[in-house]
Amino acid sequence: MYTELPLILASASPRRKQLLTEAGFVFSTLPPEENAEDTRRTNELPTEYVRRLAFQKAKNVADKVERGIVLGGDTIVLCGENILEKPIDRNDARKMLQRLCGQIHQVLSGLCLIKKETGSKTATLLETETTQLIMQSISDKEIEAYLDMEQWRGKAGAFGYQDGNDWIVILEGNESNVVGLPLELFQVMYRTLQNNT
Repeated sequence: MYTELPLILASASPRRKQLLTEAGFVFSTLPPEENAEDTRRTNELPTEYVRRLAFQKAKNVADKVERGIVLGGDTIVLCGENILEKPIDRNDARKMLQRLCGQIHQVLSGLCLIKKETGSKTATLLETETTQLIMQSISDKEIEAYLDMEQWRGKAGAFGYQDGNDWIVILEGNESNVVGLPLELFQVMYRTLQNNT
């Protein structure tokens, strides 16, 4: 008799948890180990990089569970040729915001779903979602005020669209992707794996 596999979020991100909860999903959380992912490889395209990171996170968790559908995700900001990930400190965050100021840029999310059933049967789906944004030109004083609020911490590109800043505008694409989890894409992938019995 088939029973629905539990959904497991391979992330400690409060934003991903919130998005899944608000969308009505029931899930557990098991963050991957800190060393689950590694740095960008030579000549690796941004889309390949973010997908690989999502896969590494999902696989790290899938290897620890007997059964379930494991969701791994990673988000980066692409400004020209520059990949902006989570800032390491306030100064790094300031540099990122100054680089983005007045610029069109993209938020890329890699999603990986690994379906694991009892035994060795597994299936894996990997996808990428892109949203295009512009950061309006803001003053150094405004940047410092935002940095003072500490909302840049743990966010790719040092900003959060969900923070309500009117200087971040979506030009094309999905809002939930900018927050950290492209829900529509996830739902399509999730249904595909559920039906792949």
